[in-house]
Amino acid sequence: MRYLICGLLALPFTSCFPAKPLPENTPIVQAAAVRETPPVASPAPVPPRVMVREISGITFEGVAFDSRDHRLVVADQANGPGSSFADSAAAARAGGGIAAVNAGFFTPKGDPLGLVVAAGKISGSWNTASSLGSGAWFESSTGKTAIARREVINRAEASAMRELIQAGPLLVENSRTVSGLEATKSSVRTLILWDGGTHWWIGRSSPCTLAALGQALAAWPIRHALNLDGGRSSDLWISETVSGGPLLRRSSWNRPVRNFLVILAR
Repeated sequence: MRYLICGLLALPFTSCFPAKPLPENTPIVQAAAVRETPPVASPAPVPPRVMVREISGITFEGVAFDSRDHRLVVADQANGPGSSFADSAAAARAGGGIAAVNAGFFTPKGDPLGLVVAAGKISGSWNTASSLGSGAWFESSTGKTAIARREVINRAEASAMRELIQAGPLLVENSRTVSGLEATKSSVRTLILWDGGTHWWIGRSSPCTLAALGQALAAWPIRHALNLDGGRSSDLWISETVSGGPLLRRSSWNRPVRNFLVILAR
């Protein structure tokens, strides 16, 4: 049995055999020094920057950032859309943010269509039925940030998050386009992308269907992509402090929204 090789592997070799005295004047040979490969340092975070791409006729405009030096927070409005922030720029500036997009879906009455957690404060309820709640972006109490399908995190876990927006549908999951996305209705889309590590992108696309959006994103090296509220809700603001900024994308017919995702420096 492997567990009985000279007792335990953790014990020194002298415990396996009785020690024998060395003859006098026997030179003691020093063991050769073990060369240790120094750990490879991770590349330093790249500062947030405006990133614009065109893929398959769809234009993507947004801001890329690294979660090691910046984080997302939810700016929710308990009294309903427009009650605290007129737009994404106002939501970002109120908290010292450098960029923001509109976030979750909401009902005609202004209530969240899904669960929202902002600095630990819960609004709405866990959406188990609609495709508009099939995924969630979250930051846990330990600071971990991710995008996941709602079946991966249960209601109790979701409610315990520090920050969370439930939305949908998922566009890309595990680096593959999600099947069954709607293919007839074209609209401006707001979305959040994640490479599975520390790289993130928030922004919007030019008008397209969800199916076309998912296919276009397959050309981007991302792991998960989550659709947020779009159309008349679509609202993107990036400050002049961001490389490539400022940038504002908010139409004249835009409607007030319930909440925003804001980028803050850590």
